[in-house]
Amino acid sequence: MAYWESLCQNFTLITQNVDGLHRAAGSRRIIELHGNIHINRCFNCGVETSLEFITFTDDVPCCSCGGMLRPGVVWFGEALPQDAVDAARRAAQACDLFVTVGTSAVVYPAAALPGIAQQAGAVVIEVNIEETPFTSQAKAHVRGKAGDILPGLVALYEKTHPHSNASIGNP
Repeated sequence: MAYWESLCQNFTLITQNVDGLHRAAGSRRIIELHGNIHINRCFNCGVETSLEFITFTDDVPCCSCGGMLRPGVVWFGEALPQDAVDAARRAAQACDLFVTVGTSAVVYPAAALPGIAQQAGAVVIEVNIEETPFTSQAKAHVRGKAGDILPGLVALYEKTHPHSNASIGNP
């Protein structure tokens, strides 16, 4: 994904992953729909901070306001951050290619993103080891593991769309 980003003038990676591995691999324009495990959020004031800036009181991570910190991820039953959802929708509406990778395509609002891109005129390609509810709507469904399929798609894209806008993700 980081290499694909280097090929595209306007690239956005939308992910539900919270592990930070896309950033560690070199991706920079990332929308993390479910947050990031390497960020902490204060229960009291909502401020987010990275691990190196926290203090501890009785072995409990605390914010500068005194509130307890929690992982900066979306827990079951919580709403996704509205700013991330809005940014993902804008990216989907603005792209000309949307590649959805390794998702069940059943959890909303993320599952709506390929359809939003398609309605805005984008070509949608689905890469997955199995069919999803979106498979029949995609321009192409490439069945297989992302690690096997994506290098070939990158090579094809590089040849045919050298200055394109793309949104690629696993929503």
